[in-house]
Amino acid sequence: MAETSNPFFAPSTLPYQLPPFAEIRDEHYRPAFERGFEEQLAEIAAITATTDAPTFENTMLPLERSGGTLMRVAEVFFNKSSSDSTDFTNALEEEIAPRLSAHQDAIRLDPELYARIAALYEQRHDLGLDAESRYLIERYYTEFTLAGAGLDDAEKARLREYNQRLSTLTTRFEKNLLADTNDLAVVFDTAEELDGLGEGELSAAAEAAKERGLDGKYVVTLVLPTGHPWLANLTVRASRERIMAASRARGIRDGENDNRELVLEISRLRAERARLLGFDTHAAFVTTDETARNPQAVADMLGRLAPPAARNARAEQAELEKLAGDTVESWDWAYFTDKERQATYDVDFAAMRPYFEAERVLRDGVFYAATRLYGITFEERPDLVAYHPDARVFEVRNEDGSELGLYILDLYTRDSKRGGAWMNPLISQSELLGTPTVVVNNLNVPKPAAGEPTLLTYDETNTLFHEFGHALHGLFARVTYPKFAGTNVFRDFVEFPSQVNEMWMLWPEIVENYAVHHVTGERMPQELIDRLHASEAFNEGFATSEYLAAALLDQAWHSITADDTVTDVAAFEAQALASVGLDNPAVPPRYASTYFAHTFSGGYDAGYYSYIWSEVLDADTVEWFKENGGLKRENGDRFRQRLLGVGGSKDPLEAYRDFRGRDAVIDPLLKRRGLDG
Repeated sequence: MAETSNPFFAPSTLPYQLPPFAEIRDEHYRPAFERGFEEQLAEIAAITATTDAPTFENTMLPLERSGGTLMRVAEVFFNKSSSDSTDFTNALEEEIAPRLSAHQDAIRLDPELYARIAALYEQRHDLGLDAESRYLIERYYTEFTLAGAGLDDAEKARLREYNQRLSTLTTRFEKNLLADTNDLAVVFDTAEELDGLGEGELSAAAEAAKERGLDGKYVVTLVLPTGHPWLANLTVRASRERIMAASRARGIRDGENDNRELVLEISRLRAERARLLGFDTHAAFVTTDETARNPQAVADMLGRLAPPAARNARAEQAELEKLAGDTVESWDWAYFTDKERQATYDVDFAAMRPYFEAERVLRDGVFYAATRLYGITFEERPDLVAYHPDARVFEVRNEDGSELGLYILDLYTRDSKRGGAWMNPLISQSELLGTPTVVVNNLNVPKPAAGEPTLLTYDETNTLFHEFGHALHGLFARVTYPKFAGTNVFRDFVEFPSQVNEMWMLWPEIVENYAVHHVTGERMPQELIDRLHASEAFNEGFATSEYLAAALLDQAWHSITADDTVTDVAAFEAQALASVGLDNPAVPPRYASTYFAHTFSGGYDAGYYSYIWSEVLDADTVEWFKENGGLKRENGDRFRQRLLGVGGSKDPLEAYRDFRGRDAVIDPLLKRRGLDG
């Protein structure tokens, strides 16, 4: 094969440098990774080989320009391995993950490169640099220092071993979870067992069965969180119990997909690595370079929220058991909550689905809100090929018609896609590199049979607005250096823009534009929307408790020291939840340890708290929008320019203060979640 035939060896010539997916084959990935590793190491060697004193121009700029081939192949490959995996991608990822870790260590632990960055760091205020360039030096110095650049050779060798082993284990965790999630999909013989589901849901279950060669049966595929959205509607208690049992069984069955030993080893190795790097725990290591700064700040916040959340959940449970006339188990909670919501507020989420037809939600809801607030427009580009037939490409332009980027939506679930919903970039904007922006949103909505409408649940609609907030962050960021592109911000800040974007889902001008009955054409009644708003704090005890249970589990696993001995995952989990009063069996954690992808394979290790940490900013921002007239272009422009548009090019809390005029306060969050009483 001629080298020029590999599509990763040069930037794409397609619009916005969209990767040429029609040309990419499995055999292209490994050679591109090989060349990418080799090229970037040569580029780093050229920086350290110079005998000239370090300057911004001979050190930082070539460092930022390095790794072009590796970035092109890595963004495409890891998107594919997450959203459309195959036996080939699974095997290659297990091979590449430790090599990529070793490659990153070769750069971050290079003593000569670190010495040049450190010298610039000491002089940074005297170099006449603009704020973004100065911040670039500060970020590299901090990150290299925390990565172990100051260790001696023997310590660096141990660190490399930790990093490579952890990359292998976390990759294996994700693959085990995907396999077990598919294996544990629940098969039902009759539609009667799924009584309560709508036509679209039954169609999706029948289609999932057909894809598995089980014609005439129904398959309920599992979602990443513990609770399945269909539990709210299923009238047959035994069916609900089967689905919950399958969800809870992931990663704890003896066999090749058992994740228990991986959880133990990952936690232990992270603790040992933290000690090597000078920290008592992995949580201390992670939070020192987040806005939280230390685990105690996280513990203080979670500890403040957990008792009232648990108390509210117990009160909610008592009311549900009155309605049920029996003990309410974890598989019953959503069902009777839905009944209680209907009885108390006359809100029926199942009856709302006909108003949430996916195409209307996307175009007349999500896109419409962005156009109203920011002036941007969207045009589908069927001439541009994405990585999967279900993935759709949209061109995004500014109000003046100038190019902003490409947005790819991959809506539907499939066995080859990992659970959950997420955003990731394929091409990230940088003035230095002259690169545009291409971002992807992945969701896991069950796909109905051909010709039938895709009707979203309330939660799926909310998730689409949420993930699009990440996409906007990626599209709007305008930075000089690739290090600061898009959502490259502190982990406990990254959820903030997406949580703000959820606000528009029920904003009057938006919901009346998209919430239209897909058959009758009637708009969702205003009184139903009013009842939705009235019920916003309903079941928040449960919702907050299940989230906090997962966040506290994440902190517990990463608060162990290198000297602690943990041998039993279930016992550790039970003790961690009991210690904070969140051990209610009817309210299981949103993610249990063996299927907690965020923390054991998804980059949120010791950082799952970031959702509620960011929600403090989000709730405070919602108040600002309300105080300033809501969905107005001048408000959107301010939010875009002062927050979304800066990417990671300045301290995020400084950016927030620039937008809000002060630091965020927690009171709006407490009120939102019913924890202020």
